[in-house]
Amino acid sequence: MQARSQRWRLRAAAAALGALNVAAYAPLALYPLALLSFGGLFLLWMRAASARDAAMLGFAFGLGWFVGGVSWVYVSLHTFGAMPAPLAAAVTLLFCAYLALHPTLAGYLGRRFALPPALNWMLFLPATFTLLEWLRGWLWTGFPWLNPGYSLAPASPLAGYAPLLGLHGLTFMLLATAAALAWMLHTRLWQRPRVLLPLFSGLLLLWICGAALKTVSWTEATGRPLRVSLIQGNIAQDQKWREDQLRATLEHYLRLVRESSAQLIVLPETALPLFLNEVPRNYLEALAAHARANGGDLLLGIPERIPGGGYYNSVVSLGSAPPQFYRKDHLVPFGEFIPLRPLLGFIVDQLAIPLQDFARGGTMQQPLAVAGEQVAVNICYEDAFGEEIIRQLPQATLLVNVSNVAWFGRSLAPQQHLQIAQMRALESGRPMLRATNTGVTAVIAADGRVEASAPEFSEAVITREVMGRSGTTPFVRWGNNAALLLCILAIAATLIAGKRSRT
Repeated sequence: MQARSQRWRLRAAAAALGALNVAAYAPLALYPLALLSFGGLFLLWMRAASARDAAMLGFAFGLGWFVGGVSWVYVSLHTFGAMPAPLAAAVTLLFCAYLALHPTLAGYLGRRFALPPALNWMLFLPATFTLLEWLRGWLWTGFPWLNPGYSLAPASPLAGYAPLLGLHGLTFMLLATAAALAWMLHTRLWQRPRVLLPLFSGLLLLWICGAALKTVSWTEATGRPLRVSLIQGNIAQDQKWREDQLRATLEHYLRLVRESSAQLIVLPETALPLFLNEVPRNYLEALAAHARANGGDLLLGIPERIPGGGYYNSVVSLGSAPPQFYRKDHLVPFGEFIPLRPLLGFIVDQLAIPLQDFARGGTMQQPLAVAGEQVAVNICYEDAFGEEIIRQLPQATLLVNVSNVAWFGRSLAPQQHLQIAQMRALESGRPMLRATNTGVTAVIAADGRVEASAPEFSEAVITREVMGRSGTTPFVRWGNNAALLLCILAIAATLIAGKRSRT
């Protein structure tokens, strides 16, 4: 009985550490808490009685982490998707439980094999955990939200490695640091200074080098300063698709566009609740004429009907350049397409979400040549996938994201999404321009800093001068391959050392 009570206390501690980890991400962005929470998890894993106990600790940590960090999914399902509250809560909890399986498996694998303890905890398990987080980013189309590496953007010294190794490289270094600190406590390494000093010095050097790398410019400014305006319409989600609000929405965006004298004007995802072919021609011409008068172009987020049936979530350019299109490729499950419809159709039947069956736009789309720049457009949570963003690089000089995060209400989601965009700017060495419906609309510099932003849930037009950038970061060349190879080598080195120790 006492042992069972102890196990539950440890699991409660793991869940609390997972919940604490949420504060490491935006909006609080207290990245040292990621070291504390993951370090605490590693310490619990080291003291677990068995692989099964370690797995349960990982699951408890994951539940605390994801229930605290992504339970805003409930808002989209219930508040805006009209799913009954009990079912929405159950679906949200099941989703968080699925996400928690990744730290569950990491904990199990960390205790499953008889490996040299120091290498097991400081190399094998951080590398394995990182690979599982990478897997979370593409399995079932992927959900990389709250990947550990995001907590480091842009303030942490380790963020200096983002242009080299990307998100997953940062995750590995964060987890390896947390594991090493936990190992020092677990083994009371301060009593063995000859071992402590080189290990601690190595960690310190890793972080110092990261800080030094933040001063390196991997890309360079090109062309002339470009005046951009990012429009945040602040159309309430429960009003957006109402037919009686259509006229007001059209007039609202036309007024905001006419307030701008910028060469590049960007409107949010599905800014106009019509298919492109349904928008009055004189309205589109008014938008294009204003952009031409400014000597530039406008990017408009709008659904686009496909001849013969189906539709795209698109961005179309209007203005001085010929019309060009970007069509969203990485779609949101249940929001934009229905996975495994025969099995999961019951969920769809509970939702009141318009346009649930988008077509994919294609993986190798080219940047849009607008306002004298080559603009890599991505829509909504496409910017959570760094290896997909670099498909349009190094040709693109600017990144543009259009989003409508109003689906998640007044939650952590908009600020978390902003931090994701900051990571994409760091990896690519390009400014990221974000135009959203209700926030966070922002201009992000190539080093990940937010140069200007609009308050959430307010009407705003952010106008700023930016410079396009040319050149190639190592991450643009390698993608995730370098970080994945680093993890594989760490695992291989541990397994080889384990085999030699047994012979």
